[in-house]
Amino acid sequence: MKDDVFNMETRKFLKTVGVTSQREIERAVREAIAAGRIKGNERLTARVTLTIDAVGLSHTVEDGIALE
Repeated sequence: MKDDVFNMETRKFLKTVGVTSQREIERAVREAIAAGRIKGNERLTARVTLTIDAVGLSHTVEDGIALE
C-alpha cells in the first residue's frame, strides 16, 4: 500500500461525501419546511453510517443539526 495515495484517495472520497451530503440535507430540509413537515426551528438528529465491506468496517456518526 502506498500511504500517500491511500491518504489522498480517502480525502477525495470524504470530500465527495461531505459536499453531496450537505446538498442533500439542505434540499430535504427546505422541502420539509415547504411541505409543513417541520417548522424550521428544530434541531434535527442526523446519522451517517460508513461501511467498507472488504475490511469489515461499519462506522456510525450521529449528531444534531440546528436550524436556528
